[in-house]
Amino acid sequence: MSIRLSESIGLGLILGALHGAAQAAPVSPSFTTGTVTSHTESTTTVTESIRQIDYMTGSQYTVSGTNISWDGPPTPGANYAQVVPGQAFQFSESYMGPGESRLTEIDRTTTVMSVTDSVSVFTQ
Repeated sequence: MSIRLSESIGLGLILGALHGAAQAAPVSPSFTTGTVTSHTESTTTVTESIRQIDYMTGSQYTVSGTNISWDGPPTPGANYAQVVPGQAFQFSESYMGPGESRLTEIDRTTTVMSVTDSVSVFTQ
């Protein structure tokens, strides 16, 4: 059996040499028209948490009103009195010391959905 195998290999080599090298032939597509369609959907969700803290390093004292008087500069604990006792008056006093003066918190979620449809038409 090994003799037949050697003969077969030798015959294959001889036929290959006689035939010549293989050559590529141009190939032309056999279609005339075509279409390709595509549909893509995507959803993106963004969740944001925004925290803003404002701080004061000094202090703030505010006094406002009508029909009110006081001696000296307006300070916390000053002696305030009505100008005309018994008449209408307004009085407002606020003090804000050093530290956190304002906290803003915003939580929001944004969802964006995108749909893309495309069609490609081609001819030969």
